[in-house]
Parts: sequence; structure tokens; C-alpha cells
Amino acid sequence: LADLRGQGHAVKFEASGRPEVGDSAPDLPVLGRAPEFVGNERWFNTPGDRPLTLEGLRGRVVLVDFWTYSCINCIRSIPYVRAWHESYADDGLVVIGIHAPEFAFERNPDNVRKAVRDLGIRYPVALDNKLVVWTALKNNYWPAHYFFDAQGRQRYHHFGEGRYAQSEMVIRQLLAEAGRAPKSAQMAEATTRGAEAAAAIGSIRSPETYIGYWRSDRFVSPGGQAHDEAKVYAPAPLELNDWT
Repeated sequence: LADLRGQGHAVKFEASGRPEVGDSAPDLPVLGRAPEFVGNERWFNTPGDRPLTLEGLRGRVVLVDFWTYSCINCIRSIPYVRAWHESYADDGLVVIGIHAPEFAFERNPDNVRKAVRDLGIRYPVALDNKLVVWTALKNNYWPAHYFFDAQGRQRYHHFGEGRYAQSEMVIRQLLAEAGRAPKSAQMAEATTRGAEAAAAIGSIRSPETYIGYWRSDRFVSPGGQAHDEAKVYAPAPLELNDWT
């Protein structure tokens, strides 16, 4: 919509954003081990589209980003992940996008390839269509960020949007532990446009709308939705946030 209205210009801001309440360099206990990146059907943005391995990542700090391309929360977090890759790859950070589909159409490699290109993602992306890596980390969320040190140990995680400042501090701290402290003291800078922009919480007037019958709030066609069967629906007058 922003593009159609001529408002799609890039907006630059610090990837950390304004520090949030509670943001500080956190304690980083050992929470587990990095999973082997196996069972993935396709890789993008690797040499020859070959899979990455834990052995090949030894000595590098690794950020695993679980995402799926139709998830708006993932889309809004990707500018930060892009910025971290661009700012810290030379210092020893490896970002791996684990594309874990929520819907059947998100399993299509061509769809994912197009999304990777459209979103300007240049870090490695693996198609986790069978949710192998997702299951190995007992993940339940999109987006979800897991941070591993140079020894392959999980040291931090964050689920959902936000806490970007704290997440970036974790990256910098793990790089410093690995003897690869970032050369620049400047925080990363992200670029966002269109749907990537953060939600305008102060002006939102419409909630999320689910079109499946389990959660079809505010569906106002006469008779309501049929449970998992074909049906012809009649239109109805609409008030704010109703649908038919």
C-alpha cells in the first residue's frame, strides 16, 4: 500500500532501535548445542547452494533465524537480521535463515527463492520443509532467533519481534568472546520499506483477521461459516472490521 501511494521510500534507522526497558548486555549461560543442519531440502545463498555444516562453522558466531515468508512478524524483523549480516559478517558472524513453512504454499522452493530475492536476503537460507531443525531446537515461534557462540553452544534466544538492541549486544559480546570483537563501535543500521516497517501501534484500528472457521471472528454472512464444507455465502452489511 505504501508503494501504491508513493510512500515506499526507504527509511533508515539504527537496527538496535531505541534501547528498550531492560536492555543491557545480558548474562549468556550455555543453553544447549547447535543442531546439525540436516534434512533441509534446498539451500540458497551458499557456494553452489550446498548445505552448511557445524564443522564448517567452527570458530564462527552463528545466528539462526526461523522465518517463513508470508509471516508479517518475520517480514518486520528481517531488516534487522539483514543489517546484522551486513555489519558483522566480516567480524565472524554467520546468519542462517531457516525457512520453516506454516502453510503448504511456503514449501515451494520457487516461492521461497522469489521471497529471498524480493526481501534482499543475501545470507544463507535453508528450506526446513520437514521441520527437522525446527524440531531439533524445540522451536514454536515465527520469528525466532537463536544465538550460538564460536564453540557451537547456544547462549541466547529471542522469540517474536523486538529486543533488537539486546540481540545486537549479544552478537557483539559473542564475537568479543571469540576474539573477534567488532572493529566498529557503531551499531548496525537497517533499511526498511513498505510491509517491513514496524506496526503503527498508536493508529491501528483493525485486529488480525482469520478466515478459517475456527477463528472467524466478525464474519457476518447469514448463517455463519460452514465447518469444513463447501457453501455459498450471502453478502451482508459491514461495519468496521466486519467481513463477508
